[in-house]
Amino acid sequence: MFRHSPWDFVFFAGFCVYAWTRGVYENRTRLNRRQAEATFPGARLLLAFVFVGVAGFPVIYLFTPWFAFADYGLPAWAPWLGTAVMVLALWLFWRSHSDLGLNWSMHLEVRTGHELVTSGVYARVRHPMYAAIWAFSLAQWLLVSNWFAGPAAAACFAPLYFIRTPREERFLRDVFGPAYDAYRQRTGRLVPRFVKAGPGGTSA
Repeated sequence: MFRHSPWDFVFFAGFCVYAWTRGVYENRTRLNRRQAEATFPGARLLLAFVFVGVAGFPVIYLFTPWFAFADYGLPAWAPWLGTAVMVLALWLFWRSHSDLGLNWSMHLEVRTGHELVTSGVYARVRHPMYAAIWAFSLAQWLLVSNWFAGPAAAACFAPLYFIRTPREERFLRDVFGPAYDAYRQRTGRLVPRFVKAGPGGTSA
């Protein structure tokens, strides 16, 4: 049973939608043949670390008393804001998968028929899926009032994001060449770019 407020249920429901979305698209793309992959030491460990932060610590918090000593109070407005952020995060998470379609992969790889997607939510943002995960992490912090489980998603996702993102962009540049360079200059990494980049300009 949930130990605390109804906001625990809101978070748990959001996590179920998050996991369902990922599962649906992973199942759709699992038979696509891999053509190239950019591996790096610890890549799979970092993915497992994210799972611990998004699911492992919250489950321990929700269904055991082990983290009870680290509970804290939240302002009344915080879970309402957290719920709004979670709804936005889940929409963006779904839409990012949907726009990528069969081009999506959990790992740094390209598969048969892989295309550079520059439409939908990718029109102005190169990594909307990462933006969605950051937003989900913030929602978790606002909904789960525990010093271990609340910030766990953000703490566990940060190493993956900062280590993997530069490698991912170099890999896509190697695969798509000048087309990716042009795409990178007109888009932001996590938030939309509305100002045209000059020669050699970089994105946010």
